[in-house]
Amino acid sequence: MKSLIIAFSLLPVASALAVEPELAGYDRFAVSTAHRPALLQASVWYPAGTRTYAGYIGKGPVFKGTKALVGAGIREGDYPIVLFSHGSGGNMDALSWLSSSLAKEGIIVVAVNHPGSTSGDSSPRRSLQPAERAADLSAALDQLLNDAYFSRFIDKERIVAAGFSLGGATALSLGGVTFEPETYAEYCQEFGEKAQDCVFFAKGDVDLTVMAGGLAANGRDHRVKAVVSIDPGFTYAVQSESVEQMKLPVQLISLGERNLWDAADIGPNGSNLTGKLEHATHVTLSPANHFTFLDECTEQGGEILKEEEDDPVCDDPAGVDRADIHRQIAREIARFVLNL
Repeated sequence: MKSLIIAFSLLPVASALAVEPELAGYDRFAVSTAHRPALLQASVWYPAGTRTYAGYIGKGPVFKGTKALVGAGIREGDYPIVLFSHGSGGNMDALSWLSSSLAKEGIIVVAVNHPGSTSGDSSPRRSLQPAERAADLSAALDQLLNDAYFSRFIDKERIVAAGFSLGGATALSLGGVTFEPETYAEYCQEFGEKAQDCVFFAKGDVDLTVMAGGLAANGRDHRVKAVVSIDPGFTYAVQSESVEQMKLPVQLISLGERNLWDAADIGPNGSNLTGKLEHATHVTLSPANHFTFLDECTEQGGEILKEEEDDPVCDDPAGVDRADIHRQIAREIARFVLNL
């Protein structure tokens, strides 16, 4: 998406914490990696143990954002950690509604802005690299585990990879799943304009027969003990042996039944990822569609998107309560992670 639409913001506001509802803690850090030429922007959400000022994270012209305690101390405890990967054109702070909810349940959430597929820097030609995106999160985990402060609060036996859409494929990559470039090209030839992901790559004039080699790379991080994948991409092209060898518990979440995207159909009538993963559970939340996962929109958000000729990410199917679907998603993920 264009940077105007989901550019993240952190807007400090005066707050009297005596009247504030419970807020999660939030901070940012920069990550140096061997595979990127520049520092990665990263964020961390956590159960707050001290009081600081409250700021809105992810607030902008389109999205409402979520309030957090910026730079607060961490509440004493030993917490599981979720490495969360945003979708194509998204960013780490646009996930504030979910990261905040999980942090308040006792889960540390780490996210990064993936170069080449983040807000204002989303290129079809650079979005065929799930293992490279996985390496972004592995590097962020390295840094947090070596941090003199944060490392004291991390339960190293409960490290979970999670993601939405392209980020869902990234999470699967962290768990060891790889993808077949040839199979993906065949899938796009068959589905054409019915598949939203294939349309995205076609807009960038991507020749999948010669430009999708990055799908075959392995992003496995052996510190990851489980995977959460929401409406994941590339699942029609999963490499059979990598899926058969996947022994980690996996939570798969689908958004919508009648409004389910063809590209995200992981059931028996789609890619059948649900049947291929031995230790997977599958939850379908409905009514909803793919965009329902994104943050709640401002009153003018939809009109701004129309003017920008951007994706209608504020438009939900009839009868959808986006806030309620968000609560269900957060509840399902928290239950899965905390019961590991």
